[in-house]
Amino acid sequence: MQLIASEKVQSMATSIFTELANKKRQAINKGVDVIDLSVGSPDMAPPDYVVDTLVKYSQDTTRYGYTLKGLDEFHQAVQYFYKKRYDVDINSDDEVLQLMGSQDGLAHLATAIIDPGDYVLVPDPGYPIYEHGVTIAGGSIYPMPLLEDNDFLPKLDEIPVHILEKTKMMIISYPGNPVTALASKGFFEEVVEFAKKHQILVVHDFAYSELIWDGRPSLSFMSVEGAKDVGIEFNSLSKTFNMAGCRIGYAVGNKEALKVLATFKSNIDYGIFYPIQMAAVAALTSDFQVLDEQVKEYEKRRDALLAGLEKAGWKVEKSPATMFVWAKIPAGWSSREFAFALIEKAGVAVVPGDAFGAQGEGYVRMAIVQPSEKLTQAAERIRLFLNTNQPSK
Repeated sequence: MQLIASEKVQSMATSIFTELANKKRQAINKGVDVIDLSVGSPDMAPPDYVVDTLVKYSQDTTRYGYTLKGLDEFHQAVQYFYKKRYDVDINSDDEVLQLMGSQDGLAHLATAIIDPGDYVLVPDPGYPIYEHGVTIAGGSIYPMPLLEDNDFLPKLDEIPVHILEKTKMMIISYPGNPVTALASKGFFEEVVEFAKKHQILVVHDFAYSELIWDGRPSLSFMSVEGAKDVGIEFNSLSKTFNMAGCRIGYAVGNKEALKVLATFKSNIDYGIFYPIQMAAVAALTSDFQVLDEQVKEYEKRRDALLAGLEKAGWKVEKSPATMFVWAKIPAGWSSREFAFALIEKAGVAVVPGDAFGAQGEGYVRMAIVQPSEKLTQAAERIRLFLNTNQPSK
């Protein structure tokens, strides 16, 4: 039998991450010791109280049935977390929706909201699921360029009127992935006004809300007046509490949008394992000391990598947030050429910027998910590579 993929799947190019994984495997098979800075998966452990809670409830054999939806305790924990961390009032009854990770929610939201012919404004460069979710839903993408000369913020006044007339949703993310920039309250206020004018649902991906460096504040979109009228905000416990494999997250904000997404999800899943939900409750209602310690560790890692790269003659802007460094590559290389050469000749894996959109060309993303010593070693390998290799063009 010859199985042919649907047109929607055929429209998706093979993921650069699959290609990258193949390159890494080929290098390893040749005996190359690869320092992997490509995958944004936390290498730090969850807090002890999260693990202890998970173990405690997993030993209760009455908790292995379907949960069907988020527990009241979980919704109340999100409400507590938002008040404590962002000074935002969230109603746990109808302004919180539990998700199997924020990516799950982002992927399904488009299907729940978008019809063929509808446009979605997405950041370019941006996290791939933004575009793929819309493609699966049969919608159309309008990329919003995130350029360095505008502090990596989209210029909303440059979006054509004929596109806005067909636009139902826009996605933003600050701090984001791969671009690690932060947004100001003034920009968020502009987004609210823009969304109200054009009747657009705003989707803010806030997955890196607690990974913000150098004493900068964490700014929730929901803290801006009118944000709940036009938007929802996604977050998860993957990066904040190093619970990536647990697959638990949530969306908050506009109750009508959350109700639509909840209706869709009620037809495709049966809820998250009870012990995982209770572990998440423990995390969201903790004293948050672990978050401060984690920030210091990531800052140390970032500084170690950038110091090493500067010694190599590669001056990279200091990332203000997330677990990534978004780096403009040396002149003469394309993003893919540079990234693939680093794997093959230096044993350092990074992600080419064009994997995240056309505006990512000329950049690479490096994940600081290795100890400082490893990052210093990676920078030294890059120094040797730059001293002995020139771009092919």
